[in-house]
Amino acid sequence: VEAMSRVAPVYVICYPNAGLPNSFGGYDEQPPTTSSLLKEFAKAGFLNAAGGCCGTGPEHIRQIKAAMADIPARQVPKRDPRPRFSGLEPFEISPDSGFVVIGERTNVTGSIRFRRLIESGDFAGAVQVALEQVRGGANLLDVNMDADLLDSEAAMVRFLNLIATEPEIARIPVMVDSSKISVLEAGLKCLQGKGVANSISLKGGEESFLEQARLVRRHGAAAVVMAFDEVGQADTVERKVAICSRAYDLLVDKAGFPPEDIIFDPNILPIATGIEEHAGYAKAFIEATRQIKRRCPGVHVSGGVSNLSFSFRGNDRVREAIHSAFLFHAIRAGLDMGIVNAGQLVVYEDIPKDLLEMVEDIIFDRRPDATERLVEFAKSISGGGTKREVDLSWREGPVEERLKYAVLHGEVAYIEEDAEEARVKYGKPLLVIEGPMMDGMKVVGDLFGAGKMFLPQVVKSARAMKRAVAYLEPFMQAEKKASGSQRVRGKLVLATVKGDVHDIGKNIVGVVLACNNYEVHDLGVMVPADKILDTAIELGADVVGLSGLITPSLDEMVMVAKEMTRRDFRIPLLIGGATTSKQHTAVRIAPAYDGTTVHVLDASRVIGVVSDLLDDGRRGKFESENAALQEKLRAQHTSSRRPLLTLTESRARRLLLPFGELPQPPFVGRKVIEPELAQLREYVDWTFFFHAWELKGKYPAILDSPSQGAAARELFGHAQELLDEIQANRWLQARGVYGFWPARADGDDIALDNGVRFPMLRQQVDHGDDKPYLSLADFVAPEGDHIGAFAVTAGLGVDELSGRFVAEHDDYRAIMVKALADRLAEAFAEYLHELVRRSWYEKGPKQPNDELISEKYRGIRPAFGYPACPDHSEKQTLFDLLDARSIGMNLTESGAMTPTAAVSGLYFAHPQSRYFMVGKVGRDQIEDYARRKGMTAAEAERWLRPNLAYDE
Repeated sequence: VEAMSRVAPVYVICYPNAGLPNSFGGYDEQPPTTSSLLKEFAKAGFLNAAGGCCGTGPEHIRQIKAAMADIPARQVPKRDPRPRFSGLEPFEISPDSGFVVIGERTNVTGSIRFRRLIESGDFAGAVQVALEQVRGGANLLDVNMDADLLDSEAAMVRFLNLIATEPEIARIPVMVDSSKISVLEAGLKCLQGKGVANSISLKGGEESFLEQARLVRRHGAAAVVMAFDEVGQADTVERKVAICSRAYDLLVDKAGFPPEDIIFDPNILPIATGIEEHAGYAKAFIEATRQIKRRCPGVHVSGGVSNLSFSFRGNDRVREAIHSAFLFHAIRAGLDMGIVNAGQLVVYEDIPKDLLEMVEDIIFDRRPDATERLVEFAKSISGGGTKREVDLSWREGPVEERLKYAVLHGEVAYIEEDAEEARVKYGKPLLVIEGPMMDGMKVVGDLFGAGKMFLPQVVKSARAMKRAVAYLEPFMQAEKKASGSQRVRGKLVLATVKGDVHDIGKNIVGVVLACNNYEVHDLGVMVPADKILDTAIELGADVVGLSGLITPSLDEMVMVAKEMTRRDFRIPLLIGGATTSKQHTAVRIAPAYDGTTVHVLDASRVIGVVSDLLDDGRRGKFESENAALQEKLRAQHTSSRRPLLTLTESRARRLLLPFGELPQPPFVGRKVIEPELAQLREYVDWTFFFHAWELKGKYPAILDSPSQGAAARELFGHAQELLDEIQANRWLQARGVYGFWPARADGDDIALDNGVRFPMLRQQVDHGDDKPYLSLADFVAPEGDHIGAFAVTAGLGVDELSGRFVAEHDDYRAIMVKALADRLAEAFAEYLHELVRRSWYEKGPKQPNDELISEKYRGIRPAFGYPACPDHSEKQTLFDLLDARSIGMNLTESGAMTPTAAVSGLYFAHPQSRYFMVGKVGRDQIEDYARRKGMTAAEAERWLRPNLAYDE
């Protein structure tokens, strides 16, 4: 109800049953309960109307009415006419969305593999094809079952029902594709969210067309409308535009179709067929797209891109070049989406110049021999160190001592052998775990708590423990009646909140808790509130822990806290993650929850916090001290608000720089770069690697630290060994994309010549001196300048590798590989920035690594979501500009990058460009910024909440 209340452009009514039916079919919930629950919803601003359904009677309604008496109705948000589709997750097309990829391989007419799987009844294999499309970057999934020997309706229904059970596939919307209206309807009935019907047309006349349109509308779907009428398929610009214009008028005026739910397909037809009439088909589509977008406001344009290159089937290299070049030009003309093989589009700039010239000759029909030249071209191509002495003297002791040693030192080589010996000796596997192994873990916990053992060593100990438990588990299952259950100190549910994919810190916390005999249920990343709380109820959890790295996660945490209050939770709520703070927890999260909310700085603090919260004797004192601290932080927050300049005033005091002769970049456009990991290792800043393991100190000095040196040296050695393995086996890949574009400052926007704009924020907090009020736009000249952009990852393969280590019960290496991937990604960003500087404006000898780490160079590379440009939503524009999705990078709904080992941002060349913090901004700037971005002020507030200098 809360989610609907935020977005529904209509009234929201809630009229629940009087609880769940009892065993006799009756309802037991009394009027005070029903009315108080609805009052809660109404006070939160969720409702416009309330009532009662099954089991409620006149007294329920009277009490509901009385409860609502003084509560204002919900304010209905203004409708923003954008195309919105959904699977399990919403998908909205906005001006910043870029080209929408519709996966094409789940189509029996377009994929021989998929057709064979369906015809043979191997629907499980067919589901894998869909999964490949999703993982390849498809935003929607086109599903077509139109084959002669298939029962198309039955096949469509079976397949759609199957993919609905696969969360990774079901999260994206489906485009039901068929020429038969009965198949379209059968498919639409299966969809869980709002899908697309592909397609309807005027070939049966206006009456039939309107009947089909109303049917699609009745199912709440959008419609693809083909440029096809009673005469036939449109193949010229004039016919395409005329048919689509006629269809638009009928749909809007007679069928009540919202323009944003109309998707025209003006027919992408094969070129280079040898038939003269076909030579202009691609050019006609591009021009028709341009005219349709002008003539039919609000609509979108799509097409089946693979049709274009049908003449070159079997030669993937030529086909992919044709598709990419065509899309490059069609998108500029207004093409919004296309049915393509997700994951198999080459980058336009990467097409060899000779091939690109021939491909564009056929696309634009530039020369009479274009087909012959490309055909001829197509024929020419088809588609170890030394071993150390190991001290094994510990192997000479009794099995109990050997197990304790193995746990304490994280040794796994003999753990299963020793666990079996102990199982035979003790008679019951549970006694092995509760005896010598837990004895070892208690020592680990004591040493860690006393600061005598460090986090990397704790994680290694957990690995040894897990290996032994995994070995003993089958024996415990066989004897579970006799063995009972292990006594634990408490149950915790941990999760990275919805929209966020970062989990290294959370994983470490989970390991530390498990080492201290807490039962930990880690739900992973991107976890919605209902799953977190349902799991906590199901397990009878004692504590819920939320983690997040990006600023939009803070809002999600507040929402979880509110939901915990609404569902009458009282168990402690722990908040952690790099973006969180004691102040934000006190000011935003704690007031939303009726229970205790605690900010936990890192894994070293979590045991003490949880221990105090779950101890009846210490809990009261801990909670009162925590509440007093949070009250103090809230008071400080209120009193510390500094005055702001108005936006007009801060712009009047902007930084005015001399620009002089502007450096020219080495190229314009984008390039993909794939360095070897060996190239990146010398750029790694190892200091932050140690920080990830909560070893505080600067590299290399930390290796000689009297207190932490031994642990740091051991960790560093293991990191080098694993990195050597990763390089030798090519387990991880680094891939990036970067480029340069002509740009200028336009007020507080950075405007590129290709029409892309990056709106920037400006400082408004009163400095109390003559210093200028900065915006990143100040570092770009008003005319004739350039800006750079980049997105890099060193995490391609990291989830699979980490997952493999987890499956082997090796948390130590599972966490290690993610920490290494993060460092390599940062090293990649530093390596690429150096390459960019040296090719653009900064000549001279190569700088030593310590100077690079200290950023002793000209120019900056700010990242969206960081202090100078804190809006994560601008990553969408950045990724579209760079086509970053084509190299395997993506964004979550909250702007988190995947893979998580990734860095992206902009390049500024001015010698006086520098990093700074925008800080707090006023309502006047938020409204101005929202207008520049084409979003509502409420949306801008959601993305920039930590920067707001006012209460919403």
